[in-house]
Amino acid sequence: MCGIVAYIGNKQAYPIILKGLKRLEYRGYDSAGVALLNSGLNVYKKKGKVADLEETLVGKDLHANIGIGHTRWATHGEPCDRNAHPHVSENGKLAMIHNGIIENYNQLKGELQKKGYTFTSDTDTEVLLKFIEDIQQNNNCSLEEAVRIALKRVVGAYVIILIDQDNPDTLIAARKGSPLVIGIGKNRDEHFLASDASPIIEYTKTVVYVNDYELAIIKPDELILKNLGNEKITPFVQQLDLELAAIEKGGYDHFMLKEIFEQPSTVFDCLRGRVDAANGTITMAGVEANIDILKNAPRILIIACGTSWHAGLLAEYIFEELCRTPVEVEYASEFRYRNPIVNKGDVIIAVSQSGETADTLVAIEKAKEQGALIFGIVNVVGSSIARVSQAGAYTHAGPEIGVASTKAFTAQLAVLTIIALKLGYEKGTLDNKRFLHLMNELQDIPEKIPAALNQAEHVKQLAYKYKDARDFLYLGRGYNFPIALEGALKLKEISYIHAEGYPAAEMKHGPIALVDENLPVVFIATKDSYHEKIISNIQEIKARKGKVIAVITEGDDVIAKMADDVIEVPAADELVAPMLSVIPMQLLAYYIGVAKGLDVDKPRNLAKSVTVE
Repeated sequence: MCGIVAYIGNKQAYPIILKGLKRLEYRGYDSAGVALLNSGLNVYKKKGKVADLEETLVGKDLHANIGIGHTRWATHGEPCDRNAHPHVSENGKLAMIHNGIIENYNQLKGELQKKGYTFTSDTDTEVLLKFIEDIQQNNNCSLEEAVRIALKRVVGAYVIILIDQDNPDTLIAARKGSPLVIGIGKNRDEHFLASDASPIIEYTKTVVYVNDYELAIIKPDELILKNLGNEKITPFVQQLDLELAAIEKGGYDHFMLKEIFEQPSTVFDCLRGRVDAANGTITMAGVEANIDILKNAPRILIIACGTSWHAGLLAEYIFEELCRTPVEVEYASEFRYRNPIVNKGDVIIAVSQSGETADTLVAIEKAKEQGALIFGIVNVVGSSIARVSQAGAYTHAGPEIGVASTKAFTAQLAVLTIIALKLGYEKGTLDNKRFLHLMNELQDIPEKIPAALNQAEHVKQLAYKYKDARDFLYLGRGYNFPIALEGALKLKEISYIHAEGYPAAEMKHGPIALVDENLPVVFIATKDSYHEKIISNIQEIKARKGKVIAVITEGDDVIAKMADDVIEVPAADELVAPMLSVIPMQLLAYYIGVAKGLDVDKPRNLAKSVTVE
């Protein structure tokens, strides 16, 4: 959840850390802080966003060649100055930042309090730092050794970075279950540390991704990796395939709007090299290498959270239609805590934008132990889920900075559809004519998305019309039901308006009681096999004076005459049409949020990458 940045080298650390925190603020924005070593250890932290911290530091002496920084999403302790990171040891010589949760912090805290330690915050992070300090003092050992001993006792997830007043040329870092990437300076005389690559790409593309249970000792000109058994590990050095422009707004008012408008290119990138409709071929190495397992799987389980779960739900419909394989879609947060039946031969598809979603990661590790094949679908190269999976596919959507997922969702749908097409064809459950038709329909989607985006100004007008509504109802049938769920989620995330998504036919079993002249009801009502049925559902809402906003296929005069407002999208086969019908849902949520004066890129209480339970 939280964003961490650190620097050690010959440059000024503070400007690098500050810029990095701004780029990582989508990971948390409850409070922010930095620790710098110059004449001593100086720690500055402030409740609020990174800009609030920056304002308080104007005029201070911030010269230093080593420092750590943190932007927080609160877990233990409310957002306030004293709970902000970095935290400081009892003797004032150590400072530490942390991303994750220490589950046994309360037990450790009680032990330390009996020894006379005092705590100035409510955080688990301060407990871990003082635990490390206690070990170092009682064992008269190095900070590196103290960290190693402490982490063998700790239960939970973490990335930690420590700075030591007595060792001003060294940073100590470690990870388990939360991401950490280390950038190696071009002249190998400096290092950059961060939760992801966005703060690093401006300075270097040469990086090392730290693995679970690894400890890093970082000096300006040296990087040493060790495991918790104190054995050295050879770092795996990689080159980033990422450009600076990808993490900047590029003239848009918000990252969310930029990412909505990037979808023609992101879906194209997802399909490129994989789908060749002209030659009737699909190329996907992760599928081809495991085709026998996939073809013979008695069951596919899709595990995900949030928006990715909605992509998985739609994939259930697609896989069962094309492949005739039973599919179950599970919330990772529920799957990991119950005792699910997973058999050898089952296939687990884990879907996650960040590839770091804690619940999904634990869920697939559990399923892997039970003999299932783990197939990961993630956006972030080198992420934890990508490394744990035995096979998989990247979505190639590029960095998604806006907290509410948009382009990652359509890219996930594209990848899942490609896999279903390939598998259905290989199993013989999808005939050649339908296979070629769907390939062409899928390949045409990037060219059709701009027509949906052309509705943006019209959607903006609707947003101002409906921005003061207290509740929304989103309804869809068949392939469009998951889009109704996604539309409702987007509105909740961005505008803080209560919204519910339902199958359109299900509204008669309860939700219709909410309908009156003040309730906007959004129908995803593109032309498909359910079209006549959803017309009846619209009539039921109109009979009760509900306000109907309908997403329709271009030229659908029947629903256009019934609805109060319509948003048109291009015609497409119903199996791929959701990649078009979701665009108005994203735009409507965005423009309502803007109309209400909200920060749509950083909605309250949310963070982009959920690396804690």
